[in-house]
Amino acid sequence: MRLLTAIFLACLTAAGDRTLLAQDGAAVQDGAAAPALQSELQEQQSLLERVIANQKKDDLAQFTYERLERLEIHKGTSASQPPEIKTTRAVPAGTGIDRIPVGPDGKPVDAAAYRAELEKLERSLSWAAEDGRAQREAYDKIAKKQKERADLIDATRTAFLFTFIAREPRGDRMLSKYCLAPNPAYKPTSRATAMFSKVRGYLWIDEDSAQLARAEIEVTEDISIGGFLAKIYKGSHLMQERYEMAPGLWFATYSQYDFDGRRLFMSFAIHERTSYSQYRRIGPPKEALQAIRAELGKSTSAKADP
Repeated sequence: MRLLTAIFLACLTAAGDRTLLAQDGAAVQDGAAAPALQSELQEQQSLLERVIANQKKDDLAQFTYERLERLEIHKGTSASQPPEIKTTRAVPAGTGIDRIPVGPDGKPVDAAAYRAELEKLERSLSWAAEDGRAQREAYDKIAKKQKERADLIDATRTAFLFTFIAREPRGDRMLSKYCLAPNPAYKPTSRATAMFSKVRGYLWIDEDSAQLARAEIEVTEDISIGGFLAKIYKGSHLMQERYEMAPGLWFATYSQYDFDGRRLFMSFAIHERTSYSQYRRIGPPKEALQAIRAELGKSTSAKADP
């Protein structure tokens, strides 16, 4: 599931410096298209390039924003089984995300337990704000994961074909819809990129801001993971909605994952729906540490570095 999610995230930012397809795409590449069509394709190309730049900016900014998450998990195939619902305050803690349980309204349910979680977060941020060998190794691991994701994004530029479909309104905004389909000429370079041929979907881009607004990805063929160890079945689905949550920054407001498959000889079904709200900038570890200490009623006059 983590690998498929990483591929999904790569697909969210997978447009780029490819020749976009249209009904007359072949004529455009041959230089025989009308100037108006050529100009339109160039505008679409420019739009997609700006989407990539903005997505990278959003990704970095998200490490400095806390949020409220409402996760609904429905495991198994029985529709009568009630979902498990968790509401947490998700706070970036330098080397990970700290999730503190709260009530549906985002307020603490148990004041003592909530304070204990904040104190645990304070210790995590204090550690993350230091410049020691252990911290550098932890950040190196994060950098490696970020590079792996960047490599997936780069691979999608040639692994998929992007076709402009139409413009669709969402509220008072106009979105450009693109079809994302496997490129039959693409040669995978890893186990992860080999999965690209088995997914397809759609991307919606907000034209005015050049931001990704929505994405839907579907598994079109069974995907084996670890040889015979696990398999994700055809029809598994992922989608995400994104809105501007801070000036110039677009973050996820809703994500949905519907996976069906088997692990060894046992079938499984995972259906998750997550709503994200109450985004608030808390800053990098040193800045966030002072904010949490202030919330705990502790002095913030001292340096954030212990």
